Amino acid sequence: MKLLRIGAPGQERPALLDSNGIARDLRAHVGDIGGDALLPDTLARIAALDPESLPALEAGRIGPCVAGVGKFIGIGLNYADHAAESGMPVPTEPIVFMKATSSICGPDDDVVIPRGSAKTDWEVELGIVIGQPAKYVSVEDALAHVAGYCVVNDVSERAYQTERGGTWDKGKGCDTFGPIGPWLVTADDVADPQSLDLWLEVDGERVQNGNTRTMIFSVAEIVSYLSQFMSLNSGDVIATGTPPGVGTGHRPPRYLKGGETMRLGIDGLGAQNQPVRRDD
Repeated sequence: MKLLRIGAPGQERPALLDSNGIARDLRAHVGDIGGDALLPDTLARIAALDPESLPALEAGRIGPCVAGVGKFIGIGLNYADHAAESGMPVPTEPIVFMKATSSICGPDDDVVIPRGSAKTDWEVELGIVIGQPAKYVSVEDALAHVAGYCVVNDVSERAYQTERGGTWDKGKGCDTFGPIGPWLVTADDVADPQSLDLWLEVDGERVQNGNTRTMIFSVAEIVSYLSQFMSLNSGDVIATGTPPGVGTGHRPPRYLKGGETMRLGIDGLGAQNQPVRRDD
C-alpha cells in the first residue's frame, strides 16, 4: 500500500495511491498520514478499503509522506564503503544524530542551500517510518514496529557538520534538508528492506548506486538499537545511512552550488526530483 499527501505546504490531504497511479482521498477515514494513523489496526483498516470507492484527487504538489513527525533520526556511516570515502573508521555501533523536523519537505520541493554554505552535499537513504511504538525491543521483534519505508535525501552541509564544532546536527537540519517521500510504502509491500537498490543523480549524472544489503546495521538492528535509548513513536522517521558517491567523497570533492537538479530513488519506493537554489 502506497500512502501519500497531496496539497500546498500545510494544506496536504491524506491519500492512497491506487493500482492505476490515481491518488484517492482518505480524509473520510484518517485525519492525516501520521501518528495514530500509522498504528497496525488503522493501516489494516485502510488496506481493507476499496480504492475505487474513494474520491480521486486532482494531481498536485506531493508533500512529505508523513505528517507531524516527532523525531527525525539519522544514522551515520552505515555503509562501509561510504565510511571509507569519508576517511572514517567503520562504526562498531550505530552513529546517531538528529535532523530538525523543520528540515522536512516534499520530495519535489526546492532544496535551498543556506547562506554561507560552501559544502552542501547529497545522500540518498532508506527511511524507516515507525508504526507501533517501540521501547527496549529486540532485534527479532523490531520489524513489527515498522509501519513502512520511504525515500529520504539526507542533504548535508559538510562544513557545518564537521568543521564548526559540536555535533553533526547543525549540518543536517537546515531548512529543506529532509525531503521525504513521495510515498510511504507499508511494510507488507516491501518484501525485504535489506535488498533494495538506491541511487541518486545530479543533473542526470549517476553519482550514487547502492543496495541496502550492504548496510552495516540492518533495519531491525537500527530500530532495536535506538529503542534502547529513546522511545520510538508512531510517525517517527529514521534515515538509515547512504551508500558511496556523496560529493565529499569525490576527488576533488564536489558540492552543490545552486542551479542543479537532484533526482533520486529506491526500488519500489518511488523517486524524488529536487531543484537546488541558494538562499543568498
